[in-house]
Parts: sequence; C-alpha cells; structure tokens
Amino acid sequence: MLFNSVTFLIFLPIAFLLYWFVFERLIRRSRHQLTLQNAFVVVASYVFYGWWDWRFLVLIAITSLCSWGSGMLIGKAASKKRAKMWMWLNIILNLGILAVFKYYNFFVVEFAQLFHIATDGLLLKVILPVGISFYTFQALSYSIDVYQGKMEPTKDIIAFFAFISFFPQLVAGPIERATNLLPQFLHRREFIHDTAVDGMRQILWGMFKKIVVADTCAIYVDQVFSNHTAQSGSTLLLAAILFAFQIYGDFSGYSDIAIGTAKLFGIRLMRNFNNPYFSRDIAEFWRRWHISLTTWFRDYVYIPLGGSRVGKAKIVRNTFIIFLVSGLWHGANWTFIAWGAFHALLFLPLILTGTNRKYTNQVAEGRFLPTIKETGQIVLTFLLAVMGWIVFRAETIGQAWEYLCGIFDRSLFSIPWLKNRETYLVSFVGIAVMLTVEWLNRNKPHGFVLPQRMPVVLRYAVYVAMIVVITRFSGSPSAFIYFAF
Repeated sequence: MLFNSVTFLIFLPIAFLLYWFVFERLIRRSRHQLTLQNAFVVVASYVFYGWWDWRFLVLIAITSLCSWGSGMLIGKAASKKRAKMWMWLNIILNLGILAVFKYYNFFVVEFAQLFHIATDGLLLKVILPVGISFYTFQALSYSIDVYQGKMEPTKDIIAFFAFISFFPQLVAGPIERATNLLPQFLHRREFIHDTAVDGMRQILWGMFKKIVVADTCAIYVDQVFSNHTAQSGSTLLLAAILFAFQIYGDFSGYSDIAIGTAKLFGIRLMRNFNNPYFSRDIAEFWRRWHISLTTWFRDYVYIPLGGSRVGKAKIVRNTFIIFLVSGLWHGANWTFIAWGAFHALLFLPLILTGTNRKYTNQVAEGRFLPTIKETGQIVLTFLLAVMGWIVFRAETIGQAWEYLCGIFDRSLFSIPWLKNRETYLVSFVGIAVMLTVEWLNRNKPHGFVLPQRMPVVLRYAVYVAMIVVITRFSGSPSAFIYFAF
C-alpha cells in the first residue's frame, strides 16, 4: 500500500478512527487494554503490508517470532557464552533470509561469470519483499541490545510483533532501535491533539516533497538517464542535480509521512533527515542523511570494530567497511558498492586530519544567511553528493562512467535540453519552495513548522494551498525509491 495512493487515504482515517474512537472505547472495559491496542496495531500493519502480496507476511512473521524467541533465550541463558550463541543464531537466520531474497542471484551470476559457469537451474525465481532490509535490521537491533544489556527481553509477544511491523515505518524506515520504539508499545498511548495536528502537518509536507518535487523531477531524470549518451554535458549535469532533489524529496518525504502518521497513533519515531543538503562537508552530510541507517551502522558495526578509539589505519579500515556494507545494503549491484567506496574516499581527508566532527551544529546558527565561506562549502558538498548520486542511479559501473565523462565535456557550457518547460518549471519552483521552507525551519523538529503568531486564517490558507497543489500534480501513484531496498 503506497502512502501516495487513494487506498492509503482511505485506510489511514479508518485505522485512526478505529484505533482512538471505536476500538479504544470497547477495550476500556477490559483488563487487557494494552494487549488489545497492540493487537489492533499488528492487524492494521499486516493489512497494510499484505496489500502488496500476502506471502510477504510469512517472512515478517518468521522474523518477528524468531527475534522475539531469541530475546527470551538470551535473557534466560545460563552464561554469557550461551547468550552470545542465541544472539548469533538470530543474526545468521535473519541475515540468511535477507541474503537469499536480496543477494543470492547477484552472487551466483557474478561467480558464474568469473568461472565461466552456466547459471541454468542455479538462479531462484523470488520476489524481493518490500522493506525486508528495514525490518530485518530493526529486528537485529533488538537481539543485539538484549545481549549487550541495553534492555530487558520482552515477554509480550504482541507488543514485539507491533514493534517489528508498525506500518508507518515498516517498508522504508526510519529503522528504529528497540530501545526507543519497543517501550512505547509496552505502555498505553494517549491521544494528544497538538501532536496529532503536528503529525498531519508533517504528512502534508512529506506529500509535497514526494509528489510536487520528487515525482516531477523524475520525469526529466528518467528521460536523460535512459538516453544519456545523446545528451549534452549541461543536460547531464542538470539531470544529476534534479536526481539529487528527487531522491531527497522521495525518501525524506516518505520519512516525514511515516513520522507524521506515527504521531497520529501516539508513537514517536526518530528523525531520519536533518537538512543534509545544507551540510558543510561530507561527514556532516552523513550525520544528516538517512540518520537511522548511518547510526545503525555506527552502533552495531563501526563501534564494535573499534570505532575511532584505534589508530588511524584502523579508523580508515572501519570507515571503508561501514560505507561498503552500507552500499551493499542498498542493493545487489556493483554501483551501490562503488557509491559507498566513493563516499569512503571523500571521508578520508576528514579522518586523517581529525576534522570529521568539525560541524555538528546547524549552519548559520543565530544568523539568517550563511557566510560566503559556508555557502561555498555547502555548494561543494552538494556537488560531491551529486557525483555520488550519478553512480547510485546508474544501472552499471560502465554507464556511471560514461555519464560522468559526458558531463565533463565542452558541451557542459551549453544550454541544457528542456522539452516540456511547464513540467520543469514546477520542479524548479517546488525545489525552491522546499529549500526555502526547510532553511527557515532548519532548527525545528521537521521542515514544515509554521510560526506560532501566524493568524489561524492564514495558517489554514497555507494548508489548503498545499493540498490544492499536491492534488493538482498527483497522478498515478509512483512507488518510493527506497521500496527497492
């Protein structure tokens, strides 16, 4: 079920009304109010997820059951060694399922090409389950946290199933830590009007970024990337820049909708994006882009490898490991691995000079505009990210190389190709609005926070205008980019 579909627009208010105003009144008389409330979350989430393909429900149920069971076994283990065994069994099981569905065919094909072996009968005819990388990592965080003593194993299996399957963030994150999300299912939620209103505002902003920005940029991006060899350098550069805004509007838009929807159900999810295109270096960019994944790799891969507490050589090694693994997490393609390696190389100068933690505050803090130096840093960091996005978007390493070579051509200084000027004008205006609003709200919890002193009439006029614009440019619902991961 897509967030930007009519089906979800029907599903969400029904689930909301049943959750707070119908089902809630029925369970008030029961001694098992919390269990029943969580059971409703599980049922609603399974309906949401099963809407794509009911067979996906089998996998998420297996992941949930095994991870819950591993937590119980870790908690009851007679020794640290036995607890570690149960943790690793759950990790191997979950990563094994992920590997079969996401990576098996890729490695079989690569191995066969290396040794000139036919792949007949070796490849699996399987569909990649939507969101499997996200809920697998979420499940792994639970068993690891229980083993490390960061939390007690939960006996409440219904609450645990709700934690794994909670529909707003199920298919594309944020990847929640068990220590943050699971405790919220162990206590009854209460409806808070202001939180729900803020959630609706964040949903609206996410829809704007997805439909008005990402989907309109996608038209130009798809046309250019599908015929990149025939395009001028300026056209290739413009398409790459638009793809940078497409993937940001698409993924951060999804995160905004997910976080806002969770607020409607009394659940707080972690922030997943924090104005990454206002970053002053690539290290700051990665502290602000896909925060739930980068912090996951930091906590469960980088720090266990020694983190920054080891020598420079090992810090460089650890940095390359997390970026290469992060690239592979995104998909079974050498382009993703190359994309990860590219960002690891960008990190190297910052690691070696010890300046990778230089920028931890918001840019232009206490000021309306950035300085000339900060503006130059932001532009340079953005262009480096754009180069990486070309590799990310390409289907092969060869295509990525051709595309990059095509940019650095004398035609880079020509006028870019624009066929349908009206569509591209919408993209440019949408990007300008998005950047302006998020710059003004860069110190706020999310990008669309209206001033408290704004008159109510004007406030609702803004909401209505956004709904009209979103409706005007919404067509057939397109899948979010990160559904493929």
